[in-house]
This record gives sequence, C-alpha cells and structure tokens, in this order.
Amino acid sequence: MQTAMGQRTKEGWGSGLLGVIIFSGSLPATRIAVSGFSPVFLTSARAVIAALLGIGLLVLFNQSRPGRRDIGSLAIVALGVVVGFPLLTAMALQHITSARSIVFIGLLPFATAIFGVLRGGEMPKPLFWLFSCLGSLTVALFALSQSGDASLKGDLLMVGAIVLCGLGYAEGATLSRRLGGWQVISWALVLALPVTALLALSNLPDIWTGISVGAWISLGYVSVFSMLVGFVFWYRGLALGGIAAVGQLQLLQPFFGLMLAGLLLREPVALSMISVSVFVGFCVAGAKRFA
Repeated sequence: MQTAMGQRTKEGWGSGLLGVIIFSGSLPATRIAVSGFSPVFLTSARAVIAALLGIGLLVLFNQSRPGRRDIGSLAIVALGVVVGFPLLTAMALQHITSARSIVFIGLLPFATAIFGVLRGGEMPKPLFWLFSCLGSLTVALFALSQSGDASLKGDLLMVGAIVLCGLGYAEGATLSRRLGGWQVISWALVLALPVTALLALSNLPDIWTGISVGAWISLGYVSVFSMLVGFVFWYRGLALGGIAAVGQLQLLQPFFGLMLAGLLLREPVALSMISVSVFVGFCVAGAKRFA
C-alpha cells in the first residue's frame, strides 16, 4: 500500500515538474507576443486555438460530457487559467519586463496551497507552511527591492493574476480526480469558447503584415503548450501528488523562466535573481519533505 502511494506521489512530482518546465516559457513568449498582438486578442486567440485542439481530443477519445455538478468548477477553472491569468499577465507585460513578472510566479505556490486547503480539503503539516511562506516571502521582498523596472500597475496586475491562477489550479486539480487532467482543461476551454471566440473576433489586429515571426511563434507556443499541453501534466501532477505539495514546484519556475528571458529576450538577469531562485529551490525541497 505504502509502495503504491509512494509511486503515485513520485509520478505526481515528475508530472508536475514537466508542467512547470513547459509553463516557464509562457511569460517570455507572452512578452514577445504582445509586441504584435493586443493583450485581449492574445488572451482570447490562445484560448480559441487551445479549445479547438481540446475539442479534437475529446471527440477522438470519445469523452462523455461532464455532469451538472462539474459545471461550476469548470467555470472557476476557465475564469482562473483560461481567461484571468493570461489576460492579466499580458496586460502586466506592457508595463514590466518578463524577468520581473516571472519573479511573481514565486507567489503562486502559496496561493495554490491556500486554495488547496479551501477547495481541496488538504491539511499540510505546519513545517510545510513555514517553507512555503519563506519561499514566497523571499520572492515578494526581492520583487519589491527591484525599483529600476518597477511599475505599480504592472505589479498589481501580476498579483491579481497569481490569485486567479492559484484558484484555477486548485479547482482544476480537485476536479481532475474525477474527470482526468487533460479532460478538465479541455472542457474548461470549451466552456469559455463562446466568450473567447467573440473577444478574438472583436479584437482582430488592424494590420497583419507588421506582425513579426517571433510574435506568431510565441502565439503558437502559448496556445498549444501553455494553454493545453502544460495543463495535461500539471493537473495530473497536482491530482497525484497533492495540490499544496506539488504546487510548490512553481517556486522553481522563476529559475527556468529567467534563463529563458536572458537567452531569448536578452533581458538582464542579475546575480541576485539567480540567488533568489536557488534559495526558493531549497524551500521547495523543504515543503516536499513536510507536505
């Protein structure tokens, strides 16, 4: 019994880590994409593309429709991760760099853990909260200390995005235990499709010829990987390993994301940013030990 549970937890952490690596490219890609598309169009277009792919998967594997009791939860998932987080981050990235926005992702595990308790009924040990709070507080203080590229509007938009995303993660993970990970994100995308399709059509770019190849590639990445493929692994990881516990892997996302921001966008990545990422990695290990 314990061996089976241990294997299940191990698979959850492995799947969750793969999801985090995929998500790490989201903010740098969004930063590039908003150079050619408006935040509203980018948010809605990525959701529409992912929804069409999700419909294809649901039809291909002959999935039955979710029950009435699942609609409310799917609506919360759609609000949090299909519309809320992508839109607010796209708006924030018009005011701050992707490197700065990535640091705020360090607050996401704490938000996910809280909603995991409220929505998923989980009860982590006290020392888990110590490591989770320590990691989140470190990231928050670091973000506040960086005044050079700071923007109050951009920072507040990122905080709002984190709250909605944490709620969407916890709700989706709880629902995944009944429906399955990829089914949850697919149905959430389908539920939001009438709204996202209308928004996409209402916010089409005035001029298409000036949009760079990088912006198109970035749109493709956030549509296929950030909006669909990443959630297949992420929701599976949360469902198997625990919402609060596996959610702490998001503390590692700044480390992966900062490397991508430096390599792809040539944005400055200070040594202090790397130091913070290494320290929060230690906090992840502590949180895993006492989850």
